[in-house]
Amino acid sequence: MLLLLLLTASLLTVPDPAGDALGDGGYILPRQPAVTEDALDLRSFSAAPQATGMRFTVSLGQIGNPWNAPSGFSAGVTDIFIKTGPGGQTALADTGLRARSGGWHYHLRVTGYGSTLERTDDAGEQTERLTAPTVQIEGTGLVIDAAVPAGSYAYWVTSSVYSPLSAGGVLKPTGSTGPGSLQTGRADAPTPVDVLAPAGDTRAFTDGTLAPVGDTRDRASVILAVLGGLALLATVVATVAIWRRR
Repeated sequence: MLLLLLLTASLLTVPDPAGDALGDGGYILPRQPAVTEDALDLRSFSAAPQATGMRFTVSLGQIGNPWNAPSGFSAGVTDIFIKTGPGGQTALADTGLRARSGGWHYHLRVTGYGSTLERTDDAGEQTERLTAPTVQIEGTGLVIDAAVPAGSYAYWVTSSVYSPLSAGGVLKPTGSTGPGSLQTGRADAPTPVDVLAPAGDTRAFTDGTLAPVGDTRDRASVILAVLGGLALLATVVATVAIWRRR
């Protein structure tokens, strides 16, 4: 019972503004097959520890399945990057974005045709593939169970357009006007059409950086500060003791 209470208490839920799944506002979604904005629109993200790892829930405006995947969803690609400690990789995979602060240690990619989980070292140089997460639909949300150690972390979350014809299943933005294209007016536009960010934070589509949400504290700095405070306290106590003996 105590473990259950602790797990519930550490639940993280972050809302995301509705109606902003068009990148910088100028993205034009594919028409063949037709993909609705709501099916790519992040509405909220939550993370909760479990006995066997972590459960993530990504809520969308609706569940879309334009490619008729057996899973029941195929409109978008959801990427979840997780910071579990110092260091990590700053490039957010192939999204065209970089972490505004810190770096990720775990990366989940969720599509209607299969999902992946990888881990990188603190230097962000070597990655390894882990057991694939399991995904199920609940309402208009994707519930993802992954073999990530339970804990309180920082996250970057993005939503991109799915395509079986593109590397990694992600449809890249282009200036093409074809019916199957994700059209943008910029050659270097990021791949995601929506990112988990507060209303008004558009830097993902202006300078290509995305701020983390969740537990963004630098634990190493906190530990060093605590140790420094304890050392200072010990010095003061020793000084007072010597003064009293005199």
